[in-house]
Amino acid sequence: MPLRDPAPLIDALSRPLRDLRISLLDQCNFRCPYCMPAGTLAHAIVRRTDWLTSVEIERFVRVAAGHGVRKVRLTGGEPLLRADIEGIVERLARVEDLADLALTTNGALLAERAQQLRDAGLDRITISLDALDPARFREMSGGRSEVRAVLRGLEAAERAGFAALKINCVVERGRNDDQVLLLAGHFRGTPHTLRFIEYMDAGTCNGWRRERVVPSAELRDTIGSVWPLVPLPSTVRGEVAERWRYLDGAGEVGFISSISQPFCGDCTRLRLGADGKLYTCLFARKGADIRKLLKEGHEQELSAQLETLWRGRRDRYSELRSSADPELAQSSGRVEMYRIGG
Repeated sequence: MPLRDPAPLIDALSRPLRDLRISLLDQCNFRCPYCMPAGTLAHAIVRRTDWLTSVEIERFVRVAAGHGVRKVRLTGGEPLLRADIEGIVERLARVEDLADLALTTNGALLAERAQQLRDAGLDRITISLDALDPARFREMSGGRSEVRAVLRGLEAAERAGFAALKINCVVERGRNDDQVLLLAGHFRGTPHTLRFIEYMDAGTCNGWRRERVVPSAELRDTIGSVWPLVPLPSTVRGEVAERWRYLDGAGEVGFISSISQPFCGDCTRLRLGADGKLYTCLFARKGADIRKLLKEGHEQELSAQLETLWRGRRDRYSELRSSADPELAQSSGRVEMYRIGG
């Protein structure tokens, strides 16, 4: 059955609502320095008993799909820490108007879950992998895992039928920038797309400094000096990664450049946080609390609140990052990335 195409919900800057990210929980088995570094939690973790249920999550996705959302991504924290993840996927896979259901994971628990996720109806998987060197990987995971566990998860995903994975690497100068060519070489010649992400000033606890950002242009030059690259055109509005292919046909690589080339003007993403709040920007300071409406099943009220929230949306933090406005420059009070799914 073809998807319905309702009149798009447009924000104050003419951006349509198309994508939804759902943080299933704000707990993680890693302590990556750019997201949830050890010993620096900015708030109390949402208790298991307060997590949104699979019914509540499905309820909101159906409402959002009625307003034009076509892609849903399940995130965390680490979403595979939820024992009911397969049940959540199965419910969302039945939502008629979704075109794409994806999951972002650090991969350490994927080997045991990949086939069940595929059977439940998951379309795509993105794996975070910030280093291939075992010692560097341990450092990047906060000493919580080994790279071989993630690679086993990747192999299990391939066996389960996830033919083309996305592999995300956040690059921080002086920490893991020496892994760029190792990762590029490892994934060249595979169907998977490796994407390098500029280190961002998300949340309050990652110690962000601009001098630690490695601009995507520099990364492209580094890779291109070994394996020449040519650009690929964007395929859809809101695509955050610039796509490049290897000149010799050995696949493609992507670059997400929130710092050096902000893409706020095409942002079509809404986020449902692990705390039951809606956030209209990765760099938001507050969200709209919809937990009560979700629990009580008030879909008409949910729909109205979503419409009001999105139509009034004016967020464009990344474009304004260099503003002289001191309030904008401060990270104090900004929601943490692990609470709204990166």
